[in-house]
Amino acid sequence: MTGQRRRVPERETHARRNRLLLAAGVVTAGAVAAAVVFWPSGGGTPPGAKVTGGTPAATPPPTYPLSQAPRTIPAVREFTPAHGPGWRPASGRRVVVDDASLADEGQLLAGELGMAYGGQTGARAGDVELHVSGGGDQESYVLTVQNGKVLITGPGEAGVFYGTRTLKQEVHGGGTAPEGVVHDTPAKPRRGLMLDIARKYYTAGWIEDRIKELGDLKYNEIGLHFSDDQGFRIESSSHPEIVSAQHLSKAEVKTIVDLAASRHIAVVPEIDSPGHLGAVIAAHPDLQLRNARGVTFQGSLDISKPAAAKIVDDLLNEYADVFPAPFWHLGGDEYLALTVANPTASFPQLVAAARAKYGPQAGVADLATGWLNDRANVMRAHGRTMRAWNDGFYQASAVSPAKDLQVAYWTGKEAGARPPASYLSAGRQLIVYNDDLLYYVLGQPQTFVYPTGQRIYEQWTPRVVRGTTAVPAQYDGQILGGVFAVWGDRPNAQTQDQVAAGIRMPLRATIQKLWDPRTPTLSWAQFHQLADRLG
Repeated sequence: MTGQRRRVPERETHARRNRLLLAAGVVTAGAVAAAVVFWPSGGGTPPGAKVTGGTPAATPPPTYPLSQAPRTIPAVREFTPAHGPGWRPASGRRVVVDDASLADEGQLLAGELGMAYGGQTGARAGDVELHVSGGGDQESYVLTVQNGKVLITGPGEAGVFYGTRTLKQEVHGGGTAPEGVVHDTPAKPRRGLMLDIARKYYTAGWIEDRIKELGDLKYNEIGLHFSDDQGFRIESSSHPEIVSAQHLSKAEVKTIVDLAASRHIAVVPEIDSPGHLGAVIAAHPDLQLRNARGVTFQGSLDISKPAAAKIVDDLLNEYADVFPAPFWHLGGDEYLALTVANPTASFPQLVAAARAKYGPQAGVADLATGWLNDRANVMRAHGRTMRAWNDGFYQASAVSPAKDLQVAYWTGKEAGARPPASYLSAGRQLIVYNDDLLYYVLGQPQTFVYPTGQRIYEQWTPRVVRGTTAVPAQYDGQILGGVFAVWGDRPNAQTQDQVAAGIRMPLRATIQKLWDPRTPTLSWAQFHQLADRLG
């Protein structure tokens, strides 16, 4: 909302006309409205007035300027200011809830603010109340600071949780939650960080710290790319022979998944196939892709072999129970059989399998597309919503990618890569992993550089799918959100603590643009200062 609106106070009774009348208005995040004070008129001696020489000297009640919108990351979408002292946590104040489903949110907030948790009891002066009510976006919320209390309401638990994150930032470092009302909702439903834990091993504790950071910033997913040529990093019962020496146990993964769920974050796993499977192939060398001359292709399965499908499906079915969130990443990128000049001549076994399954005109791209569809069928049986890398959507002749596959668009640099509009015009939903702006690649190979966050903050919106040019506004509704990705191409280039420090500002810039794609009111320097103040 823009501009300011003044409300003319209603005429009050004689008994109340000595009260201070204050104006209220509506401002967006970052705007400041001036206070308007209407002084009382008429006779009478106000309560508490001092009388000197028979003439009353009124002592006016405390006055407060019109509040300013809170400074948070991401910024709130709408704020209605008011006159009042605001709110701070203090001894004796509590967090109370209206429903047992909010116990986790209430207990977390109480512990963070040093307050008591009151459970399902009536709110008292100074308390914070959490309520689930209303309809609409389950991630939206309303935060009201009024009369010495805080009320956070939302139609879903996630929205209430995000309201507590706003309150936590408002009072950080001794700050005051401003008097008034926040109305807030995210612009995009998918807001994520992806970690390549296959090439570089990260400890469970480090991943848990990132989840806590993501929750405070209102992200709602963390992706784990845990299988690649360099490693397979999660314990497996179906194929223990493929697991790397450094890996996460299933018990550690359960702790990660449970922590993420408590912060309303989905853990999105990825077992990339039919490429990037070097760790699996190392234990099953008979499954490695070879061309007509016997030359091997690193990390790529020979998908003409039924055993290749079986081992991947074994893993998909196993980890469906480990990762219960509704989202799944199938991979599908950089299958080396389709990067050579003449796939038909190079891989006669793939051509034969394609024609046997899909007809005499089918080729290698059809077989690869059919592979992706078959893996999608496996995960569809588990009720998952699936995505795959954009270069895994081949323009084949006999087979088309399943209609419900979402596009994880990362690059336009690969051979044969199509522009984003070719997917969007076909009606597909898309999630942005823009490798020009949203990629943090360890060691900075090829043309990659570590992003600082400034280009994201100043140049990116979710419509900037590829490079720095936005797709037409007509496709905005098909763009579900974006993911900032950390890749471990040169795993020893940084320690995990250096990675955490390096992605700190890019994560904050990314969530600002996913929550509200409009031009921010703060400059990059101001935004950086705010991030430093909030910690």
